[in-house]
Amino acid sequence: MAKTIIVIPTYNEKENISLLLKEIFKILPEIHILVVDDTSPDRTGEQVKKLQEKHPNLFLLTNSKKSGLGNAYIEGFKKIIKDNEFDFAVMMDADFSHQPEYLPRLLSEKEKYGLIIGSRYVKGGGLTSQWEFWRKILSRGANLYCRIILRKKIKDWTGGFNCIQIRFLKKINFEQLKFSGYAFIISLKYLLIKAGAEHKEVPIFFKERRGGESKISNGIIREGIFTPLKLIFKKYFTETIS
Repeated sequence: MAKTIIVIPTYNEKENISLLLKEIFKILPEIHILVVDDTSPDRTGEQVKKLQEKHPNLFLLTNSKKSGLGNAYIEGFKKIIKDNEFDFAVMMDADFSHQPEYLPRLLSEKEKYGLIIGSRYVKGGGLTSQWEFWRKILSRGANLYCRIILRKKIKDWTGGFNCIQIRFLKKINFEQLKFSGYAFIISLKYLLIKAGAEHKEVPIFFKERRGGESKISNGIIREGIFTPLKLIFKKYFTETIS
């Protein structure tokens, strides 16, 4: 039987992680979850360990230092591939901006598509009213920019709530994903499609984080802006010299 695992990177998510995990297991009791913690000073990992006593399908991977969202996902993916027990991996934030209630929708066609994107920008999707107008414009503009530069019909390039067939993850060279934040998510989607993954976007409603502090910095935003140009330049440069 095909098995699915949810990968959740964490850094200082003590306020959210226990509630999130309990809610996920309430909706999907048989699901497997891997929390990848960047040695959170607030002892997020300890909260996970307490829940492991009740949930044998809950796993914790602790990085030796804070290394960012992208590296946390890569370490999680490498472990999943090495263990060779799972067929599908879900990417999910720990702060409730990705709501557990959408997991069944995200997983409903996982056998058919190599990449299923929880999308804010397809019919039925949306953004929290708590976001300022400028943030909404910036988000829409960034995704339109990616769609134009990368020439792929994805409406939500920067969204981090996704389901991936692991057979396509195995084709990815993780050395090409030395990014964090938006840049990592954009690059991963692009490389998965290049590897042959067909994609589908399903509507989700994105909410503001429930507790804790946002990890988004100006550096992460700048990296996200330049990454599509780097990807397309590398594509054409490689094709030209090959």
